[in-house]
Amino acid sequence: MGWIGESIESVKSMKIRDSLFQFITLGMIVSSALIIWKGLMCITGSESPVVVVLSESMEPGFQRGDILFLQMSKDPIRTGEIVVFNIQGRDIPIVHRVIEVHEQRQSGEVRILTKGDNNDVDDRMLYAQGQFWLKQEHIMGRAVGFLPYVGWATIIMTEKPIIKYILIGALGLLVITSKD
Repeated sequence: MGWIGESIESVKSMKIRDSLFQFITLGMIVSSALIIWKGLMCITGSESPVVVVLSESMEPGFQRGDILFLQMSKDPIRTGEIVVFNIQGRDIPIVHRVIEVHEQRQSGEVRILTKGDNNDVDDRMLYAQGQFWLKQEHIMGRAVGFLPYVGWATIIMTEKPIIKYILIGALGLLVITSKD
């Protein structure tokens, strides 16, 4: 019958107490992942401490599928830094390099212009309509490290959601049916 059939039979033969124990274990695994994510948010000061590069706009520095680790510090943003920013009306954050920084001495307001390393022009066309500069509140974090190609799993699961559902279902079934 195969692995799935055996797993289903194993679930059917479980006692209520065993089933409850397995579901609590699954809940603890999910809770632990959320706690780790929230902990990383607190440590890095970034609302999204880990992001995946989704396009080729930052090549050759970062390839599609690289994972970036972000940190948000109080230090001023400088030209040449790689930042991740979010634009109103866009769901997906953008990873690009800062090419200009203008600081208003009187107000202290900082205006930032970005560009992808592999792009010919700056990002003003990506910003919200009528917006020509980013402000500090648009910046989610600065890139402080990366892991090459590890983010491809995320890209594949985003582009082909059926794979994500199969993987989640298989992992859940494995946790529920494990006898340890």
